[in-house]
Amino acid sequence: MTRPQPDLRAYFVTGADDPFRLAQRARAAALGGAGIIQLRSKPITPRQLFDLGLVVSRALDGTRAALVIDDAVDVALALRQRGARIDGVHVGQDDLPVEHVRALLGPDAIIGLTTGTHDLVERANNVAEYIDYIGCGPFRPTPTKNSGRTPIGLDGYAELVALSRVPVVAIGDIHLDDVQALASTGVAGVAIVRGFMNSADPTQYARTIITNFEKAGQS
Repeated sequence: MTRPQPDLRAYFVTGADDPFRLAQRARAAALGGAGIIQLRSKPITPRQLFDLGLVVSRALDGTRAALVIDDAVDVALALRQRGARIDGVHVGQDDLPVEHVRALLGPDAIIGLTTGTHDLVERANNVAEYIDYIGCGPFRPTPTKNSGRTPIGLDGYAELVALSRVPVVAIGDIHLDDVQALASTGVAGVAIVRGFMNSADPTQYARTIITNFEKAGQS
């Protein structure tokens, strides 16, 4: 069975905020075309992430955005058991192996995996049947997450895209002005934290990302 491919172009990774405000920001981004909302919002406890997931999943009712949980497969499962619409998870190199994540969440779940180097992309290729995309970063150094990896820079993405068996999402201090150039490298999307969190109009912010991807396809 072939899983539907999520729209990865405008990918909102949440930062810390009041749950209600964050839920409204997520909904606004979704209405502008953000295809993925990832609940990361660190530092956060499992219970806080569970409660946030309930609020955000309700806020996304009626939108096309997929909601994924960062790292915490157990929280994603608990939310699903509670009846929340949780579409999947994004896991890192030190989290549960993706084949076990797939077994737990089922064939229709969206599963993303963090990478960012040639070696990590090659390893991801070995488990490509279990994942839907890889996050590749950092694009440039970012204060929201210290991965310890060397920044990829614009020139590094085309090689990783060509190497990967699954779509690539760029992440790491990406600004709107970077989107068209990154899209031209072949990445399937850009994951952004601060741009969405600081935007006065998340709906328009998401629309601009989509527009810049479309411009890259026309050039």
